[in-house]
Amino acid sequence: MKKIITDKIYNDVGRIVEGMVVVVDDDGIIRSIDHLNDHDTSTVAYFEGLLIPGLINTHCHLELSHMKGVVDTGTGLISFITDVVSKRDMDPAYIKQCIQDADQEMYDNGIVAVGDISNAVDTFEVKETSSLLYYNFIEFFDFLQDDDAERTYKQYKKVYDVFSRSKRQFSSCVPHAPYSVSKQLFSRINQVNLDHTCTVSIHNQEIKDENDLFINGSGGFPGFYNKFGISLASFEPTGQPSFHYAIQHMDPSKKSLFVHNTQTTSSDIQEIHAWSDQVYFATCPNANLYIEGQLPDYASFIENKAKMTIGTDSLTSNWQLSILEEIKTIQRFHSYISTETLLGWATSNGAEALGLSDRFGSIELGKKCGLNVIQGLDDHGK
Repeated sequence: MKKIITDKIYNDVGRIVEGMVVVVDDDGIIRSIDHLNDHDTSTVAYFEGLLIPGLINTHCHLELSHMKGVVDTGTGLISFITDVVSKRDMDPAYIKQCIQDADQEMYDNGIVAVGDISNAVDTFEVKETSSLLYYNFIEFFDFLQDDDAERTYKQYKKVYDVFSRSKRQFSSCVPHAPYSVSKQLFSRINQVNLDHTCTVSIHNQEIKDENDLFINGSGGFPGFYNKFGISLASFEPTGQPSFHYAIQHMDPSKKSLFVHNTQTTSSDIQEIHAWSDQVYFATCPNANLYIEGQLPDYASFIENKAKMTIGTDSLTSNWQLSILEEIKTIQRFHSYISTETLLGWATSNGAEALGLSDRFGSIELGKKCGLNVIQGLDDHGK
C-alpha cells in the first residue's frame, strides 16, 4: 500500500481540493480517499503539485508517427492531406519503431487510454503489449464515390477484423469525414456497428472549405479531388454545412465523437445536440495551430454545454503527444476557461466518450485509473 498526498487533488466531482490522502495498493487500485488529518503523516508519500487521474487522448493517429517533421506547418488542411497521402510510405521497420516510440511517449506523458484512428494494421502489434488501452477507430473513406463504396468497405473491413479479434483493445468502424464518405459507405459502416455498443468518430468542420463544398460546391476540395483523378460529377451540394450530410447518415443511438470542429458554430452545436444526446466533441488545439493556425470557438461549446474532450492528433501535425501540453495551449489562448473545466475534458469526459468510465477518468475507490502529479497549469477560475 502507498499513501499519497499532493498540494491539491482533482477529485471525482471535478473540483480541485486540498488536504486529501489517496491510498493505492500494489496493483495501482485506489483503496481509500480520506482527509489528511485522518492519517499518520509519517507514512504518507508527499509530492509537490496537483494529483489528477490518468489522461485520455480521444484523437490520435499513431500509425502516422513516422511522419514527424515531414509536413510543414501552416500550409492548410488540403495541402496537409495531400502531403500525408503522398509521403506516408516509408521503411516498415522505421514505421514500427516510430509507433513504439510514440506509444511510450504518451505513457510517459501520463496518458492511460487513446482513441486512435487506424487505416491499416501497422499499430496492432504494439497495442497488444502497450501499457495504454486503445480504442481503435477503423477509418473508412471512398471520397464520395458510391460506385467504389463496396470495394473500399471490403478493404477496411479486413483491418477491422484484425483489430476486433483482440481481447485487450476496443474497435469500431468509423467514417473519415463528411467530404470523404459516400452514402453507401456510411450505410455499410452502420451495418457493422449495428449490434455493438460503441463510439463512432468523425473529423468535422476542420476548415471553411469543407462547409463551402457542401453549401455550394466551392472551396479547395474540388481541386484536391481533381488532382488525384477523383470525379465529383455525381456530388450535389446540400446547401447546408457539412455536418448535416454526416448526421443524416450516422446512427444517433451510438456515441458520436466529432473531431476538430474549428468552423463549428453555436447553432451547429445546437443542431447536432438535437440530432443525438450521445454527442462528444474532441479538440486538438496544437494540431489546429500546426495546420491552420486557428482554434475552435470554445465559448460556443461551453455555452451550449457540449461534452468536450481533448486529443493530440498525430506527430505529423503536432510537436509532441501530450494532453497536458494541449491544456496549456488552450489556457494560453483562452485563459477564461478554468483549469477544472479543462481537466474534465481531459479525463472524465474523454473516458465517457470512449466508454471507459468504469476504469478511467476519475479518482474513485476501486478504480485503477492511473495517477499523475502535474505542475504548470494556471490556478485561475478553479
